[in-house]
Amino acid sequence: MSPTIIPVILSGGSGTRMWPLSREQYPKQFLPLAGSRSLLQQTVERCMTAGFGAPILVGAEAHRFVLAEQFRDMGITPRALVLEPAARNTAPAIAAATLLAREIDAQALLLVLPADHVIRDGTAWAAAVHVAAKAASAGHLVTFGIKAETPETGFGWIRPGAGLDGIDGAFRVDRFVEKPALSKAEELLRDGCSWNSGMFIFSAASMLEELQAFEPAILEAVTASVSGRASDLDFVRLGADAFKAAPSVSIDDAVFARTTRAATVPCSIGWSDVGSWSALHEVVEKDEAGNALRGDVIVRNCTGSYVRTDGVLTAVLGLSDVVVVATSDAILVAHKDAVQDVKGVVQKLKADKRKEAESRPRVYRPWGYYQSVHAGDRFQVKRITVKPGHQLSLQKHFHRAEHWIVVNGTALVTRDGEQVLVRENESIYLPLGSVHRLENPGKVPLNLIEVQSGSYLGEDDIVRLEDTYGRA
Repeated sequence: MSPTIIPVILSGGSGTRMWPLSREQYPKQFLPLAGSRSLLQQTVERCMTAGFGAPILVGAEAHRFVLAEQFRDMGITPRALVLEPAARNTAPAIAAATLLAREIDAQALLLVLPADHVIRDGTAWAAAVHVAAKAASAGHLVTFGIKAETPETGFGWIRPGAGLDGIDGAFRVDRFVEKPALSKAEELLRDGCSWNSGMFIFSAASMLEELQAFEPAILEAVTASVSGRASDLDFVRLGADAFKAAPSVSIDDAVFARTTRAATVPCSIGWSDVGSWSALHEVVEKDEAGNALRGDVIVRNCTGSYVRTDGVLTAVLGLSDVVVVATSDAILVAHKDAVQDVKGVVQKLKADKRKEAESRPRVYRPWGYYQSVHAGDRFQVKRITVKPGHQLSLQKHFHRAEHWIVVNGTALVTRDGEQVLVRENESIYLPLGSVHRLENPGKVPLNLIEVQSGSYLGEDDIVRLEDTYGRA
């Protein structure tokens, strides 16, 4: 009987090279960049289609409710939603998932997948996984090599060695090469080497043995963190102090570049790490002029370009090989050859403490989302959308009053102990200091306009007294 394959999906990235669509609080893995579903959801769907077990997802604390919502939207229950107390690179994250998976099924294989990659040939990918699973069952730690087409300098490379006995399509790893210079990349391409995809498969026992051999400090810290974990709603919270003590090391440096048990399965699966806007342009549908157009866009005499808008009409004339991305609060215009510099723009925004580096005007919460509409001196206007059956925390503010106008749906409002139903085109006033809660008792989304007024309007002027989502 073949061992169970447990997908481990890593969702800790910040996606800075996909700014302005991707932001720190809502990075690219949560966005529908290459289809109707997000990159994370496509990764999960790929595993379900291939018949693997329910996944373990490892993500950031700041994204916990977005992660849960993306699974709920698919109607899929993960084995675990594991929250990292701090970003410690991939080795500690994989160690934690491995220890948890061993508790579930000591004989299972772990299939480690980044949450933000595109794979266009799911059938070929599943076939490669099953070849790699045979090697992993034999005690190898297997990485998936992408058959290289160009001398990329932004990827790690794998030089395959001798074939594994009895496993067609699997090879020992002769050497890993990290992001080579162009001349070296051209040599690797001529020699038939592969790009390192960042996808792996191995048994729990094999990985834990190698971590103990090469990075015992990581294994010790993460073991303590897993032992000290706590359940919180749908989440598994790792012990914070122990996890933060783990050295921050990638799994490539911690294990794969050092072990003698590394193997690789080269494959052609239509893979992209979607590491830039130009990379996204390569994998999405284009018109006869090579333009990828999304949203309310008009182009004239343009070729080879990616143009996307989240709402505002965007017109591009007489340009070739450009990227134009318009959101409600930022616009990026760049030549495709320069899009790697977007990361520098984000660094500049962070240095200047600009909110555009971290969040978009629409901010997601476990109950729905809010979106800034307008702000001025001592007032702010927001749109609030509450999902059916959900409620905000019971709270109060020290510095602002609020006025809620229901646009559609019905709101159940708690205000200083009384409950009031507020229907479409009705409103309610919440004085400064009043204890209040907003709830959607209906079966359709509740939309309302919130007008805040007061001396301070920051989100930290919220005192939560009770909360369904454990934030009080």
